[in-house]
Amino acid sequence: MNEFLQIFTLALLGTTIRISIPYILAALGATVSELGGVVNIGLEGLILIGAFCSVLGNHLTGNPWLGVLCAVAGGMLFAELHAVVCIKFRANQIISGLALNIMAVGVTKFFLKYFFHSSSNSGRISGLPRWDIPFLSGVPVLGDIVSNPLILITLLLIFAVFYTVYKTPFGLRLRAVGENPEAADTLGVNVYKMRYAGVLISGALAALGGVWLAYDQHQFTDGMSGGRGYIALTAMIFGKWNPLLAALASLFFGFAEAIQIQLQTIGVDLPVQFIQMIPYVLTIVVLAGSFSKSTAPSADGVPYEKQ
Repeated sequence: MNEFLQIFTLALLGTTIRISIPYILAALGATVSELGGVVNIGLEGLILIGAFCSVLGNHLTGNPWLGVLCAVAGGMLFAELHAVVCIKFRANQIISGLALNIMAVGVTKFFLKYFFHSSSNSGRISGLPRWDIPFLSGVPVLGDIVSNPLILITLLLIFAVFYTVYKTPFGLRLRAVGENPEAADTLGVNVYKMRYAGVLISGALAALGGVWLAYDQHQFTDGMSGGRGYIALTAMIFGKWNPLLAALASLFFGFAEAIQIQLQTIGVDLPVQFIQMIPYVLTIVVLAGSFSKSTAPSADGVPYEKQ
């Protein structure tokens, strides 16, 4: 019993937040894209592209903030490929997303070897400078959280995406083309333009999740996205296509992974394989239990052809 009580420490909170950041950013991106009617399974590849572009930009310029901008640009560029294939050519969105994931693996491997002459990682890079928050920066764990720019940016983005989706004309139009594109088109809304915007925003947000991974580990490692894009999709469904709920679901999955790490750290008498599978089993259980209760936008995944 004492071993299990050791799990719930202040350090667990910090680990949960650190693990959840890429889930939150990618889940926000998936939410925006699907509210506009385009399924984006390519989140895994977008996270990977974001991580690589941030490392490359950081390496070439020596400026970690320029690395962030490179990641956002790279994520939006790859998301544009998905948007063109799915919106202009009306291809199957699931297949396009999977192709994007496979393509991202190949592209990052190629350029990793081209620029860094390595097939595994790019070496260490500098992360973003910490922000000094009065009265909080010195607090254990909490100080590390609030002084990290990407964590604060993620927090702002959660509320910014929620506000944009539900409180602005842009968000109203985006949700309209995801529910009934024909009716939206009749009212003068450019369906194609709104769907492109949704996919591009999802690319930028997912790429920021890749930035977090690269800067947190101070390197790019081949395949470092590690299935996070798929868990982010689960968080979006569990959150019922609502940005705030998707963020909370991401924290839930981050907490499950943090518990797994904590169990291994304190040496609980359980098989290691069982401990490592906890987050994934939980993902399957949650998805199975919530899928029937979650309703996607009516036109989600349905190509639109203007009559």
